[in-house]
Amino acid sequence: MSAPALIRGYEVVIGLETHAQLSTASKIFSGAATAFGAAPNTQACAVDLALPGTLPVMNRGAVERAIRFGLAVGATVAPVSIFARKNYFYPDLPKGYQISQYEVPVVQGGRINFLLGGQPREVRLTRAHLEEDAGKSLHEDYHGHSGIDLNRAGTPLLEIVSEPDMRSSAEAVEYAKALHTLVVWLGICDGNMQEGSFRCDANVSVRRPGMPFGTRREVKNLNSFRFLQQAIDFEVQWQIDRIEDGLSIEQATVLFNPDTGETRAMRSKEDAHDYRYFPDPDLPPLAIAPEWVERVKAEMPELPGSMAGRFQRDDGLPAYDAAMMTQSLAFAGFYEATRNAGAPAKLVANWLMSEVSKRLNAEAVAIDAAPVTPALLARLIQRVQDGTVSNSGARQVFDLLWQREADDVDAAIEAKGLKQMNDSGALEAIVDEVLAANAKSVEEFRAGKDKAFNALVGQVMKASKGKANPAQAGELLKRKLG
Repeated sequence: MSAPALIRGYEVVIGLETHAQLSTASKIFSGAATAFGAAPNTQACAVDLALPGTLPVMNRGAVERAIRFGLAVGATVAPVSIFARKNYFYPDLPKGYQISQYEVPVVQGGRINFLLGGQPREVRLTRAHLEEDAGKSLHEDYHGHSGIDLNRAGTPLLEIVSEPDMRSSAEAVEYAKALHTLVVWLGICDGNMQEGSFRCDANVSVRRPGMPFGTRREVKNLNSFRFLQQAIDFEVQWQIDRIEDGLSIEQATVLFNPDTGETRAMRSKEDAHDYRYFPDPDLPPLAIAPEWVERVKAEMPELPGSMAGRFQRDDGLPAYDAAMMTQSLAFAGFYEATRNAGAPAKLVANWLMSEVSKRLNAEAVAIDAAPVTPALLARLIQRVQDGTVSNSGARQVFDLLWQREADDVDAAIEAKGLKQMNDSGALEAIVDEVLAANAKSVEEFRAGKDKAFNALVGQVMKASKGKANPAQAGELLKRKLG
C-alpha cells in the first residue's frame, strides 16, 4: 500500500463507530414496536419507560442478526458475552443507564474490504456489540420547552467499531458505504440514514508522520455520506490550524452543522471509567451455542465480496464493474437476470452503470422498481449487438421503455424508424456519394490526418439520417480509401 497523502504535512487518522438499527419488529429487551414515524411515546412500554419492577428480556432476533454480521466480516462470535450498564444521566434515558456490552462483546474482530480509487483496501474491526438506543429530545414546536419522545428507547442497535485504519475522508466514506451495503445485504438493517437507522460517529485526529496518535475528537451522529466527508474535512483543517497556532487539542465530542459545514464542541469526551460500567444484574450472560452459529451460517446469502469475485472470474468483469454490480442485493439480482436473458456481461454492466443508474438516481427509484425489466434491457442490448439499432438509437428506445411509452423493444425500434441500414448496396451508394462530395477530407486522410476519417464517417451518418451502422460505414470507407 502506498503511503497516505499528507494534508499540510500532517497524517489524518480516522476510526468510525457505526450504529446500525437492527431490523427486528420489536425492541431489544421488550415487545414494543420499532416502526418509524409513530406519534411520540406511543411505542414505549413499561420496560422502555423503566417503571419499577420491570425486567428486560433478550430479543432472539437481535442476537441472530449480530451472529450474521460476525460471520460476514470473518469475526469471532463469542460463545458467551456480557451485557453491562453504561451509566449517564440525560433526559431521554429514563433508566439513568443504557444497556450495552463493554468488556465482552458478541462480535470480536473482523474486517471490511472495499475499493478506494480502484485499489483494494481493508479496514479492521475492533468489535460489534449489541445495545439499546436512547429516546429523543425534541426542541421544536414546544413554545420554548423541550419534549421527550421515548419511541426509540430500547430500539436494538449493533454498534460496529473500526480500528483507526483510515487516512482520509474519502476512505472513511468508502468504508461506510461498504459497511452500509453489507448490513442491508444481510437483511439485518434497512440502512435508512434519514430515519437514523444507520449513522456514524467519526473519531478524527492528526499527527506528524511517524509520531504517536494525536488527541481525537468524536463527531457524532452523521447520517449521510456527504456529511461524513464534510465533517471530517472541516475537523482535520480545524485541528491542524489549532496545532499550527501553538494550541492543544482537547478530547471532545462535537456536532456537525450541515448548514455551515462546521463542527462545534458539545461536551468534553468521556472515558470508559466515566460511565462506571458494570455487568447488568438483570440479564444473564448471552450464551451462543455452536449449533446456532452453524444454522445461521447455512442460511447466509452469498456475500457481496464473494459475488464480485465470481463476476470477475466467471463473467470477466473488471474489479470496479464487479463492485458496482454488487452495490446492493437487488442490483446484483438485476444484473444476473439480464445476463441470464442472453446479454453479454460487460455490456450489461455498462448499461447498468450508465443509463439505468442515471435514471434511478434522478428519480430516486429502487432498481427492483425500475420500469425497464431485465428481459427488456437484455433484448435492447442484443439489438445493439446484432446491429439492428445504434447506441444512440438504443438510448432513445430505452427512454420510451422507461417512460412506459413502449413495452416491446423491436416494436419501438420500428415505430421510431431507428432500425439501422444493413443493406450493403444502399450503404455503398451513400459512401460513394460522400467521398465524391468531400474531396478535401479524402485528401487530408490520405495525407495522414485521422480526424478527416471521422469527418467522413459523420457525413455518411448524416446522409443516411443516422440509420447507417457506424462500424459497417467505417469498414466500407477504409476499403474505398485503400
